[in-house]
Amino acid sequence: MKLLILGAGAVGGYFGGRLQQAGTDVTFLVRPVRAQLLRDNGLKIVSPKGDATLQVKVVSDATEGGPYDLAILSCKAYDLDSAVDTLAPGIGADTAIVPLLNGMKHLDVLDARFGAERVLGGVARISSGLAADGTVVHMVPLAALLTGEREKGKAPRPALQDFAAAVGASGFDGGVQSDIVQDMWDKWVMLCALAALTGSLRGPVCDILETDEGSDLILEAIEECRKVARAAGHEPGAGAMDGVRTYLTTRGSKFAASILRDLENSFRVEAEHVIGDMIARARSAGIATPVLRQAYVHMQTYEQRQKREATAT
Repeated sequence: MKLLILGAGAVGGYFGGRLQQAGTDVTFLVRPVRAQLLRDNGLKIVSPKGDATLQVKVVSDATEGGPYDLAILSCKAYDLDSAVDTLAPGIGADTAIVPLLNGMKHLDVLDARFGAERVLGGVARISSGLAADGTVVHMVPLAALLTGEREKGKAPRPALQDFAAAVGASGFDGGVQSDIVQDMWDKWVMLCALAALTGSLRGPVCDILETDEGSDLILEAIEECRKVARAAGHEPGAGAMDGVRTYLTTRGSKFAASILRDLENSFRVEAEHVIGDMIARARSAGIATPVLRQAYVHMQTYEQRQKREATAT
């Protein structure tokens, strides 16, 4: 199986590196500067599951090295349009696309460009970041990559069967799921509530829970997201919802969405894709989302300030 991964950052770099270690033929599609850094220094991974420095195959032109069986898209949501343009020349007649973006909005973009039949579902579960020198820093042992056909119960195509075998040898969890769209919604419900609260309140779960109203506010955000998922026909099961509530209301937990780190570092944020789209779907279904709306206004205000400061410089 030949695998193309767009991006060698916190997500694509980690999973791609582990897959290569397990013997998968992996090529990273990256910008020229990142490509040269990887050629010079290798792909460096620091992780509680073992550090590594790997010599990897890199290209900056998607037409090189193909044809590919699978293309994994691991960019940020705000880079999706440019990522699609970069990826498109490398998509062959039989290439399937596995997007690892959060939420659901990206599926419409990819379907319109490549056709729904070749766009699979995907979920990445990992806490990781990219250090200033380009090292992939994996922060906690949890690491899982899930994919599958978007039609529930559909038999996985041969490339997915090969991918499942590769994941099994990689040392991280995941593989091919029979209902990947539900998995995507399950993650989105948790992530949207987590991003909305830890981002707008500028602190991890442990700090929010020490406030008078923090626990109730978290539960209200979770409930808003659950109602939207139910209206879309993808309400998480009781077990999944119990897990979400436990993760987000455990006292002492330093759990926080990556959007908090982005805000603290004055980086761009994925507010529209993660929170804004949830609100838009709620509005279409007649569902009130006062907690999410307040959080989204906070994010949009931050984005407006970022734009103004960028213009001033």
